[in-house]
Amino acid sequence: QVQLVESGGGLVQAGDSLRLSCAASGRIHSSSSLGWFRQAPGEEREFVAAIRWGVGTTYYADAVKGRFTISKSTAENTSELQMTSLKPEETAVYYCAVNRNGLDTTPALYQYWGQGTQVTVSS
Repeated sequence: QVQLVESGGGLVQAGDSLRLSCAASGRIHSSSSLGWFRQAPGEEREFVAAIRWGVGTTYYADAVKGRFTISKSTAENTSELQMTSLKPEETAVYYCAVNRNGLDTTPALYQYWGQGTQVTVSS
């Protein structure tokens, strides 16, 4: 069992940066991946970025490539999502999640989820 807690959300202006953190309790196996997703009101949850827990391979949604960076600390059991050049349309609740079976962009394939942290980007 893995429990996840996100933090770091807030209100920022367009063009600003923000760093989100995800703290995990319980063991994350090296074959697992940790993903970040976001969900805006009335929209489906969408993939943002993911990292393979063991080797650290990363994968990003096209919309955030070059602006967002996902990282992890295996020793501290944490992940961070550094977001730069934020846009108003990226206002959403941001979630971290763990997939025991590898890296994927499909939310339904992730077994463990945090409660989310709100990111609001004003124009």
